[in-house]
Amino acid sequence: MPNWYFEIDQLEKTPSIKDGIDYKTELQLRKTGAKLILDIGHRMGLGYNTVATGVAYFHRFYMFQSLKVFPRHVTACCCLFLAGKAEETPKKCKDIIESAEALLSKEQFSKFGADPVEEVMTLEKILLQTIKYDLEVEHPYKYLLEFAKCLKGNKEKIQKMLQMAWTFVNDSLCTTLMLQWEPQIVAIALMYLAAKLSRFKITDWVGKQPQHSNWWDMYVEDLTKQHFEDICHQVLDLY
Repeated sequence: MPNWYFEIDQLEKTPSIKDGIDYKTELQLRKTGAKLILDIGHRMGLGYNTVATGVAYFHRFYMFQSLKVFPRHVTACCCLFLAGKAEETPKKCKDIIESAEALLSKEQFSKFGADPVEEVMTLEKILLQTIKYDLEVEHPYKYLLEFAKCLKGNKEKIQKMLQMAWTFVNDSLCTTLMLQWEPQIVAIALMYLAAKLSRFKITDWVGKQPQHSNWWDMYVEDLTKQHFEDICHQVLDLY
C-alpha cells in the first residue's frame, strides 16, 4: 500500500512549489480547496467521514500534481464525487457542481470550462491514477470517540472537551496535518489541546498502569509535548 505520510521537506518540494508557487501560498490554496469540500459537503448533507475522505484525496493529489495545472476548485469537486462513491454515500456529479457554482465567484467557476461535468469526470481518472487507486482513508474521529470513552471524571466536562476536539479535527482538514501524522496521533494531540483550553485536567482513565504518566501512553509510546505543540500550532494558526 502507498505511504501517505510525508516529512516537512517533502511538503516544501511539491509539484506546485516546483512550478513557482511558494510554500505559504500553496498552504493557502490547499486551505481554500479543502474548505470548498467542507462547504459543499455541509450543503449536501454529507457525513463527516465522506467529507474528510474527499479532503484526504485532495491533499494527496497535490503531493504529485501541481495547482498550476489542476485548478483546486475543480479538483475539490472531483475528490468529493469520488469520496461519495468510496464511502457509499454517492451524489450526482452535476449536483456537486451546482453546489460549487453557488459557492464560487463567476471567475472561479469559469475554471470548470464549457462542460463542467465532463471536466470533473475526466479529472476523476487522473485522480484515481495519482492516488494509486487507494481509496481507504482512516480519520481521527473514531479515535476521539474511543479515547473519550476511556476517560474518567466529570461527564459534562469530558463531553465539552470532546466537542471542542471534534471541531479542531474538522478544522485540521484545512491544514496538511493528515499528510504528516497518523489519525490517532492527531486525535490525541487535539484532545490534549481541547483539555487544555477547557481547563479539564485528566488524572484517571480506564486501564491506567503505574508506568503511565499520561492517558495516551497506553495507546502511543514516546509521544512528547513537542509533538503536540507542533500539531496544535498548525490548527491554532487557522484562527
